[in-house]
Amino acid sequence: MKKLLLFGFISLSINFNAISQVDDDELGGWYMYFWDTEFGDSKFGLQGDVQYRNWNVIGDLEQLLLRAGVTYSPNSNVKLTLGYGNITTGAFGDSNETVNESRIYQEALLPHKISNRIYLKHRFRYEQRWVENQDFRTRYRYNLFLNIPLNQPNLNKNSIYLAFYNELFINGQKDIGNGRQVELFDRNRLYGALGYALKDNLKVQFGYMEQSLNNLSKGQLQLSLHHSF
Repeated sequence: MKKLLLFGFISLSINFNAISQVDDDELGGWYMYFWDTEFGDSKFGLQGDVQYRNWNVIGDLEQLLLRAGVTYSPNSNVKLTLGYGNITTGAFGDSNETVNESRIYQEALLPHKISNRIYLKHRFRYEQRWVENQDFRTRYRYNLFLNIPLNQPNLNKNSIYLAFYNELFINGQKDIGNGRQVELFDRNRLYGALGYALKDNLKVQFGYMEQSLNNLSKGQLQLSLHHSF
């Protein structure tokens, strides 16, 4: 019994230390490139993104995310994607330890306008995840995007616009192996930014995202480039 209590105390201490090591008061930095292209006049295409995420503004690797997928657009209001992602996650602080994840995902993107200046997108994503030293995992994600042009009624070249999104993550299971569990609620991301269309097919956004988990909430500066070709 004493050994069991000691083990429980040590486990709680380890978990507390792991959580407390992340400085939620320190601003993080995410730098991202999103791209998509279509195969001529067909309904098929490709899309992907590269994201370099830092625990601080720059220099302390949080994640390096590489993702790409094949898209199919049956019409202008639906885009379906089957893709793969590889994610390297770094430990907070001076440690160089990393954890690798491979991920397959299916996605449905539903864009539409609700007025002359309000562009909405719903994104539903289902992920199958192979995380190093964990059992197979799944996750459900829903993202609502909102773009509002300010100086013209569209998002074409020279448009200055506001960009917002909120994304909810739900784990598909709680047990991740070796007696470890996670909550069904994984995280929520709330984002606001100012964007500028350099060209009809090239936009840049600078904004702020608050990521809320079960045990902490951390702010991130975000600089992103959005490219269609």
